[in-house]
Amino acid sequence: MMNGQMDVRHTIPDHLLMGYAAGNLPEAFNLVIATHVSLSDDSRSRLAAFEAVGGAMIDRMAPVDMADDCLDRVLDRISGMPQANARAPRLAAGIFPAPLADYLGHDETSVNWRPVSSGVKQSILHADRQGSVRLLSIPAGAEMPDHGHRGLELTLVLKGSFIDGNRRYGRGDIAVADEDTEHTPVASSDEVCICLAATDAPLRLKGLLPRLAQPFFRI
Repeated sequence: MMNGQMDVRHTIPDHLLMGYAAGNLPEAFNLVIATHVSLSDDSRSRLAAFEAVGGAMIDRMAPVDMADDCLDRVLDRISGMPQANARAPRLAAGIFPAPLADYLGHDETSVNWRPVSSGVKQSILHADRQGSVRLLSIPAGAEMPDHGHRGLELTLVLKGSFIDGNRRYGRGDIAVADEDTEHTPVASSDEVCICLAATDAPLRLKGLLPRLAQPFFRI
């Protein structure tokens, strides 16, 4: 942290931030991005710019006839989405930034953790046909199973850090993995690493035991 600001080095790519601004992403990804934006000055300013451009485009569009219940349906959709304040971050008292704490209705002390393996724990927050989002608690120095991806994965660090290849991800950093990514992330040795991770497809686990356990842990 520098000058009271979060030192976020790995931010969300523009195309995902634009999808979030347009409301085109699944709920699982919306939650991760909203939480990341609350921690990153850079992502927050880019989001504000994309929202401004979108607003200007809407202003230039010709009016069209709409269904009588259109407004109600839009408001229902908005109420179910995690929101990020694009102008000023609001941080919760603990390690959970406000968008995540607001979504859950509690802080990290009330997480319902479930053991996965080798000290790793998870808590599935939401899952539907479009994707799932979970909290992961990884012991210091622990190595995640070698795996690839059948879709997109966003991983946001909330506490501690992890190493993936030659990159270190700390609090506020977001790692983006896709079908071309194969990796074995390792939690840094100094403290437990807690992450918020969203996927839109099951992982491609390499080992036999992880593959056998995969349906039980829903990863």
